[in-house]
Amino acid sequence: MQDWNKDEMFGYQFLNGCNPVMIRKCMRLPDKFPVTHEMVQHSLKRGLTLQEELQAGNIYIADYEILQGVPVSRKDRYLTAPICLLYNNELDQMMPIAIQLSQTPGEMSPIFLPSDNEYDWMLAKMWVKSSDFNVHQLIIHLLKTHLLSEVFEMAMYRQLSAVHPVYKLLMPHVRFTIAINAEARENLISEDGIYSRVGSISGAELETLVKKAMETLTYKSLCFPEDIKVRGVEDVPKYYYRDDGMKIWETINWFVSTVVTIYYDSDEAVQKDVEIQGFVKDVVFGMNYTDHFPKSLESREQLVEYLTVVIFTASAQHAAVNFGQFDWYGWIPNGPSTMRKPPPQQKDQVDMKYIMESLPDRECAREVLGTVWALTRTESNERYLGMYPDMYFTEQPVEEAISHFQQKLEEVTNIIKSRNEELTLAYCYLSPDKIPNSVAI
Repeated sequence: MQDWNKDEMFGYQFLNGCNPVMIRKCMRLPDKFPVTHEMVQHSLKRGLTLQEELQAGNIYIADYEILQGVPVSRKDRYLTAPICLLYNNELDQMMPIAIQLSQTPGEMSPIFLPSDNEYDWMLAKMWVKSSDFNVHQLIIHLLKTHLLSEVFEMAMYRQLSAVHPVYKLLMPHVRFTIAINAEARENLISEDGIYSRVGSISGAELETLVKKAMETLTYKSLCFPEDIKVRGVEDVPKYYYRDDGMKIWETINWFVSTVVTIYYDSDEAVQKDVEIQGFVKDVVFGMNYTDHFPKSLESREQLVEYLTVVIFTASAQHAAVNFGQFDWYGWIPNGPSTMRKPPPQQKDQVDMKYIMESLPDRECAREVLGTVWALTRTESNERYLGMYPDMYFTEQPVEEAISHFQQKLEEVTNIIKSRNEELTLAYCYLSPDKIPNSVAI
């Protein structure tokens, strides 16, 4: 609450907030976002031009193009598709340096800058955060963890027998997922559900947005190292989501590889496993026959990566985008679920009264607070990554692998704990002792 309006806190959240996957390196400005050096020169601290900063890899972008043209839920709700330019400065802070509140530049869509008056800049950042709230909740959180995990779970039940080693491996990571998703369909994302009441997008249009997101969703984007590489964020300083996520990915990958090697002695064994091939095909069916997911697996290496995706998505990725919600959305101006006034089309036209009238009203804010508080609770008997109380496996080699897996996770927990002791603001969402095994809330 004290620092929410500071530019460095705004920028920090693109790395370690609720939605740490929107940011990507920008080597060339898109034509639809005509930022010039003169606009941002006061924000650039290394004595370089904007073009030189771009070439040096210090400029990043968050583009909410997917929201363009999405209808709003009510007449008093507004939604836009902003673009935000960010600068990794000499102090390794991620700072916003330009914001355009639409996908179409022009007189009616000015580029807002930190050098503008404080109310213009404050409101521009709020608009970005409101768009981020809607993309985060409906695409990054709902679609890419909850709904994907349900597809994997349904395919598992339909294609794998209960004695299959992959069934046993995945079983802890589907616990309560169908149940929580059924609850969400009834109370959160239904036509008159909570999201329709607090967000900018209604239950009916929510489906349209999810379908739009599915068009660009790829299997490779769910592979954590691949996503980091594609977004060009391998070297961003203080990106704890990436650092911790890589450790978790590698640890899960090691465990899965160990288990797969126990049961499959060759690539041919994977190719001939009709249940595994059926499982993979059923996932494609569940994804509405997308071309972006594998239709078969040809090697042990491919099987290991595939199962790592399933487990990582259900555990670590969900934890990263779920359990920070009360921390970041509990202060409404930091992540407005909707906006009640249209985005400004000119500079020097807004004041604090306009900003207050733009933010969600008291009833909406109350419902948001209650919802994000509930969504970040864990059960008293929660099962965290590495916990296997049901012991589906009885073979000694797998029991030994589980024991080593638990040791490796404990090592990662200790590394993260030591790191956090040096930080003003600790990043705990991907500490293994705080990652539930499955999408269960």
